[in-house]
Amino acid sequence: MPKNVGMIDKIVRFVVAAGLAVFGLLNISTGLWWVGLIAIVPLITGLLGYCPVWHVAGIKTISVKKL
Repeated sequence: MPKNVGMIDKIVRFVVAAGLAVFGLLNISTGLWWVGLIAIVPLITGLLGYCPVWHVAGIKTISVKKL
């Protein structure tokens, strides 16, 4: 898997994952707990540094270092 997620993108993904997780935890009684499960997707893609959707779209936010 080639990495295609840059540092700023990772930070945004972690913030979104945290927000979704908190929202899911705060809304357990209303039946919207499943929104917290969606947090798994940005969390995993941020940790791995690879997003399969962006790979298909040809998007890369990671900087390429030239020697």
